[in-house]
Amino acid sequence: YAMLRKGDSLGVFQVESRAQMNMLPRLRPREFYDLVIQVAIVRPGPIQGDMVHPYLKRRRGAEQVVIPAPSPEHGPPDELSSILARTLGVPIFQEQAMKIALDAARFSSKEANRLRKAMATFRSRGMVDELQDMMVERMVARGYDRDFAQRCFNQIRGFGEYGFPESHAASFAHLVYVSSWLKCHFPAAFACALLNSQPMGFYAPAQIVRDAREHGIEVLPVDVNFSQWDCTLEEKGADAHPSATSTRVAGASLFASPACGRGAKLGEPKTNQAAAGWSGDQTEPDRSLALRLGLRQVDGLPEAVAAKLIAEREENGPYPDVRALRDRARLSPAHIERLASADCFGSMALSRRQALWDARSLVGGEELPLFAAAAARDEGAERAATQLPRMPLSEEVVADYQTTRLSLKAHPLAFLRASLGERGFVRACDLRARKFRSMVQVAGVVLIRQRPGSAKGVCFITLEDETGVINLVVWPDLKEKQRRVVMGARLMEVRGRVEYDDEVIHVIAQHMTDASHELYRLSDDLLDSPVARADHVSSPLPGRPIAPGADEGSGQGRKAAQKPYAPVEPWQEPPPGNRECGWHDPQSPGHPRDVRIIPKSRDFH
Repeated sequence: YAMLRKGDSLGVFQVESRAQMNMLPRLRPREFYDLVIQVAIVRPGPIQGDMVHPYLKRRRGAEQVVIPAPSPEHGPPDELSSILARTLGVPIFQEQAMKIALDAARFSSKEANRLRKAMATFRSRGMVDELQDMMVERMVARGYDRDFAQRCFNQIRGFGEYGFPESHAASFAHLVYVSSWLKCHFPAAFACALLNSQPMGFYAPAQIVRDAREHGIEVLPVDVNFSQWDCTLEEKGADAHPSATSTRVAGASLFASPACGRGAKLGEPKTNQAAAGWSGDQTEPDRSLALRLGLRQVDGLPEAVAAKLIAEREENGPYPDVRALRDRARLSPAHIERLASADCFGSMALSRRQALWDARSLVGGEELPLFAAAAARDEGAERAATQLPRMPLSEEVVADYQTTRLSLKAHPLAFLRASLGERGFVRACDLRARKFRSMVQVAGVVLIRQRPGSAKGVCFITLEDETGVINLVVWPDLKEKQRRVVMGARLMEVRGRVEYDDEVIHVIAQHMTDASHELYRLSDDLLDSPVARADHVSSPLPGRPIAPGADEGSGQGRKAAQKPYAPVEPWQEPPPGNRECGWHDPQSPGHPRDVRIIPKSRDFH
C-alpha cells in the first residue's frame, strides 16, 4: 500500500495509467476496499457526476461527511445510509445510483429496469430528458437537494459511457492487489513477466526496464551465451562464467501467496505479514537475481533463428567467438550481423564495433573449398586482430535504441542536457523545488499521449528525461493550435507552469516545440565522420547497387555509387557489409521520419 500511495504502479493491473497514477497519491489507499474505490472512481460515471472531488475532500477530512436525507415527512433521515455510508456519502458505483433512483426517487421496478436499459443507450437513442426530469423532480419533491439529485443523474448518464458496478470493481481490485504485491516483493520476476508479455499495457520495454532499475534490479544485456528467447532471471554474477546457463525461475516456485488470496474475505485482506505467511526473508531469492534481457528484444531476429542458437549452445556449450556461432548454429551472416549490431557478444569480450567487424569478415567464408577455408582460418588466426576505436557512448545509446528499443548505458537526454541547461531547461527531478505555478521549461522524449473522452478535449502527455517522467496537461485550445507538435513530436520542449498536489506534479503547457531533430542529430553528427569514414578506408565496403537502367556515369549512378551505406528498416534483412549499426545517410529517403532513434510513443485516444 505504501508503494501504491506513492503512485509507483507501473505495470500494475488497472492502475498504471496516467489518471490512475495521479489518483493514487490523492486517494492514498490503505486497505483492500480503497482499491475497489480506486478502480471505480477514475471512470466517466463518477467524473461526469462530479463525485470525485467531494469524495477526496471527505477522505482527507477537508469536508464533513454528510449523507443526504429526505424531509422528515417523506422518509427517515438514514434512508440512504446503507447505500452511501461506505463511500462517505458519495455514490461511486453503478448500483448505488440505481438504488438511489429506487429509494430516493421512488422508481418502480418497471421504471428502474427502464433506467437500467437506458444506461447503455443514452449515447445513441436518448431518453435523457424524460428520465432526468422524472428522477430529479421526484427527489427534490421528497426534500433532497437539487444539486445532489442532478449529480446523481449525471453519474447515471456517465455510466452510459463507462462505469463499474461494485462487484466488477472488487474483482479488478483483487487483481490490482495481487499484481501490486508481486511488484513490491518480487520486482525482478514482475518486470521479467511484463517484458515477456509485450506488447501490452501503457509502457514500452524501455520504461519497464527503467522502472526495474529504479527498484534496485540489476538488468543484464542480451547476450548470445546467456540469453534465452524470453527474458529470464539468473543468479547475480553468473555472467562471469559463460558455461553457466541462465536460471529459469517458475512463477509458482518463486512467489509466495499474497495476503489477499484464497481463504481471505473479500475486502478484508490479512495485512499482517506473519498472518499472511510472509516474511521479509522470502524476498531474498528475488533480490539475489538479475534480469537478463532475452533475444526477443533484438529487432528483426526471428524466434526460429534464436531457437537454433539456444539449442546448439545448451547441447555443446557457449560460443567462444563469432565464427563458432556461425559454424555451429548455422546462422546466416545477416542474422549474425543483426546480433552484433545489438551488442550481443559481451561474453566474448567483443565491443559492438569489433563484433560487427568479425561478423562481416565471415561473409563468403562458407563458399570456399574445404581446404581453402581451413587455410583461410589458419591465416586469419595468425594475423594480429584489427584494433578498432571504441564507439562514443552517445553512439552506443543510439545503436541500442535502433536495435533493441532500449539502452542500459544512458538516456538520450543525458547527451543534450548541457545545451538544455544553458537554455534554462529544468530536469524532471527538480520540478518539485520550483515555486508553485512558476514558469518552467522542460524537455523529454514522448512516452504516452492520452485524450480521454471524459476530459472534454484535454490532452495528457507523459515525457521522460534522464531523471524521470514529466506529466503535461495540454488544454484544448493549445492542442488545436499546435496539433502537429502534440501528435507528432518524439522529443518535445515545453514552456508552462508547474503545479503540484501531494505527490503529483504537472506542467500546464503554454507552448510546445518539436525538438525531434535533436535526436536525429545524435545519430548523424556524432556517428558520421570519425567512425564510418575510418572503417570505410580500412576495409572498403561494396557500394550500393546501381538502380536498374541507371548509367554508372550518370548523375544517378554516381550518386548511388558514392553512398555505400544504405539505411535498412528493422523488418528487412541487412545485406552483408551494408552499414555500421546506427549510421544513416542524412540525405536518404528514410531520414529522419523513418529512422528509429526512439521507439514511437503509445497513444490512447
